Amino acid sequence: MIYLDYQATTPLAPEAREAMLRWLGGPDSDTFGNPHSPHRMGRMAAAAVEPARERVAALLPEGGKVIFTSGATEALNMVLQGTPGDVITFATEHAAVLDCKRAVESQGRRFTVLPVLPDGRADPNALQAAITPETGLVAIMAVNNEIGVVHPLGEAIAIAHAAGARVLVDAVQACGRLDLTGFNADYIAISAHKVHGPKGIGALWIGPDAPQPAPLMLGGGQEAGLRSGTLSPALCAGFGAAAQVVAEGMEAQMLHVERLWSLARDAFADWQINGSAEHRWHGNLNVRRDGLDVARLMSDCRTIMFSAGSACASGSGRPSHVLRAIGLTDAQAKHSIRLGFGRYTTPEDIAAAADAINHAAREQGL
Repeated sequence: MIYLDYQATTPLAPEAREAMLRWLGGPDSDTFGNPHSPHRMGRMAAAAVEPARERVAALLPEGGKVIFTSGATEALNMVLQGTPGDVITFATEHAAVLDCKRAVESQGRRFTVLPVLPDGRADPNALQAAITPETGLVAIMAVNNEIGVVHPLGEAIAIAHAAGARVLVDAVQACGRLDLTGFNADYIAISAHKVHGPKGIGALWIGPDAPQPAPLMLGGGQEAGLRSGTLSPALCAGFGAAAQVVAEGMEAQMLHVERLWSLARDAFADWQINGSAEHRWHGNLNVRRDGLDVARLMSDCRTIMFSAGSACASGSGRPSHVLRAIGLTDAQAKHSIRLGFGRYTTPEDIAAAADAINHAAREQGL
């Protein structure tokens, strides 16, 4: 089996798995305590959580605070629904942002979705024209999950701040792949399982000058009163270990991905790339062949794990909203595939997958 779906999720790092095992304690252990309890076992569990928080924070800008959540979806919802003012975002954002439209509008706030440029990048001119004194929040992703396009965050953040608006960055696909420490955002959402950590945990970074959103969940007041519920020391420890591995090996990973990108681009040179080839995270190759039957292709290449679009929309039968937003027809969108690769992908994986996929496409007469 060859795994090429790194945008959907990443393999759990051995270091993260090892860190988690200790905190999955059974009745004969002393490691199953509630990290919010004051006794010795509770303090032990809390001692696993706080170093993990520091390791995650090291991937993000200095200052501010890290709030653990169930994932980036919760973090994004928390800010979108819990901060005042109108919202502006872009047509290629993740559903975790776009599907908050109804909830935001139910609060009497406007939710504006701007088009993107033909290469998939957010258009700063469109943002400048749309922003008003009533705009409270601009939501923009750093790297698109479907086509890998890197947005002009610096320009977007400057425009928003000049108008008095806050900025929420969906950094799920950027965390561990690009340096986030220089971002001048107000809120940043990330997810552990996209950086070789466990599923079921993410984080919201709140900048030092940003107001705390209203909580989505009420209860025990954990996580600075913003996110009630008992934390899982195992998930936190796994996230922290994955973050540490990322921080220590980011430069090497980027060089590795660049090599894989070069091999993949050569192997799929006669396919049409979707989105900007220049402004792009090179661990994402979204390509199409007119007339391609993607369902048949995936059946013929069943030992290769790749995507026919965003994993979050798989099975819906609808063309990708991202591909439609960059001007593709429904047919062109349905003739597209996404290949994602990263830390544990080898050059041999790319070569073998490309041979199989190209052979299967030729069998379709393409």
